[in-house]
Amino acid sequence: MSEAIPGDPTRRASLVRGAAFVVMALGVGAALSPGLDVPRGAPVIGALLFGAGAAELFAGNQRHAARAPAMLAGVLTMVAGLLFLTRSATHFLSALQIVAGWLALRSATLFVAGRRARGAVRRWTFFAAAMDLLLCAAFVVGLSIANLVVLLFGPTPAMIASFAWALAASFAITAAMLFNIAACIGADDA
Repeated sequence: MSEAIPGDPTRRASLVRGAAFVVMALGVGAALSPGLDVPRGAPVIGALLFGAGAAELFAGNQRHAARAPAMLAGVLTMVAGLLFLTRSATHFLSALQIVAGWLALRSATLFVAGRRARGAVRRWTFFAAAMDLLLCAAFVVGLSIANLVVLLFGPTPAMIASFAWALAASFAITAAMLFNIAACIGADDA
């Protein structure tokens, strides 16, 4: 049985929809960030991750089903953002490791949230978990290749662009999931 979340369902749906718009806008920012230099880009990426995590945490708080894991996914994203903001990820390879770890943990958390959700929310949550797992696998497989490329040539614009596009893809699917959750708030699915 889901616990009652106070508040009008229409208002809660509007709040979740607003969080989805925030995540979508941050995804656009991530897609536009490849032009940044990696050391100077770390705080920008950190701010994007932290903002998306805060929006997801806020949206998770509006949910009935899977409230705790939905909020945890937001917290994990905020922690990844803080690692960038504190300049723990100023080198390209450490940034890849942080993002791969974040995607793996977020994927597992979303899988748990999906198991607790119902209907369309369940499908979208599993889809978001699968997307993050796929992106994580791409980073892990690409990490050994990236090591060699960075060793020989330094971080290339194409590698930085793929990193930014992975963030943008994760944010896009998160926004789509949140839009779906907003549509299902009145039902017992969300």
